Amino acid sequence: MEVIHRGRGYVAINKPSGVLSVPGKNPAVPNCVEVCRQMFPDATGPMVIHRLDMETSGILLMALDEDSQRELSMQFEARMVDKKYAALLHGLVDADAGRVSLPIRPDVERRPIQIVDHVHGKPSTTIFRVLSREVDRTRVEFEPITGRTHQLRVHAAVPRAEGGMGHPIIGDVLYSPPPHSTRLMLHASFLAFMDPSTGRRVELESRPEF
Repeated sequence: MEVIHRGRGYVAINKPSGVLSVPGKNPAVPNCVEVCRQMFPDATGPMVIHRLDMETSGILLMALDEDSQRELSMQFEARMVDKKYAALLHGLVDADAGRVSLPIRPDVERRPIQIVDHVHGKPSTTIFRVLSREVDRTRVEFEPITGRTHQLRVHAAVPRAEGGMGHPIIGDVLYSPPPHSTRLMLHASFLAFMDPSTGRRVELESRPEF
């Protein structure tokens, strides 16, 4: 697991697709917490600051001590962290840029699927920008303003008539029709935050494999 950057009390890794951020129900599935504890045996505290879906690759921040974990977690909760994702979508997106705002919530009968619910859903907003159009697919950059579960996947897949983009992410087995590629084409490509020990802004980038 590639280390992108290491600070005094934290480390940024490049999480592969198919790896959990935290331990799951199946111990056979690798997770970033256990791998990082092996890589950094002196680390203390819960380590977890934020999460990426198992199918999503890219920059994941892990704490190496309790103070850094608390400070960085507060930055995420206060939306002080800038995040961007690269994705490949089915079809050709018409608009060069735009914003999707939809209230979403878990579908209690089909977890972990999330659905749009204008009564009980929580607000979620994503800014998107088209990077390129490639025959029958579109490469986009997502900037999530909120951090709801599956937010980018839902915003991409929901039909335009219902407020979404109408172009599911390629490889999304939950929200896009088959056939599916070997992985979800979603990658956490940029992360910016304040270093807890220095107070300076840290900007990290990671290029997707797709």
